Amino acid sequence: MSAAWWSVGAGVVGGVLLLWLALIVALWIGRPDELRVRDALRLLPDLVRLLRRLAADPTLPRGVRVRLWLLLAYLALPFDLVPDFIPVIGYADDAVIVAFALRSVTRRAGSEALDRHWPGSPEGLAAVRRLARIPPVGGAV
Repeated sequence: MSAAWWSVGAGVVGGVLLLWLALIVALWIGRPDELRVRDALRLLPDLVRLLRRLAADPTLPRGVRVRLWLLLAYLALPFDLVPDFIPVIGYADDAVIVAFALRSVTRRAGSEALDRHWPGSPEGLAAVRRLARIPPVGGAV
């Protein structure tokens, strides 16, 4: 009986490791270029304020707010899916996760929510839209 539990445990650990390796490969393939990562890091204080404001907005759907609070919790954790000491993709995982979250929020809540809650400059908002691949207001790509 204990041999069966051992093989199940080894299978679960192996599966988790394979999923983690697949995540690293996906991040490496889809990693933003160095300029985009630098832009994201420079915009980080405004991005965190934007995420907090969106998460606290009662007019947004509950699912959107829950995802945003989970994202903020992930960003506050002292560890990442990909450790920060790994070159190139160490910090890129946070940028990619934030970009996916912003795209999801924009699809569900509309682009106006970003405009309404953005605490920074119009140029900063335009940079966030580029980083997250969110079309500019008016729909032009």
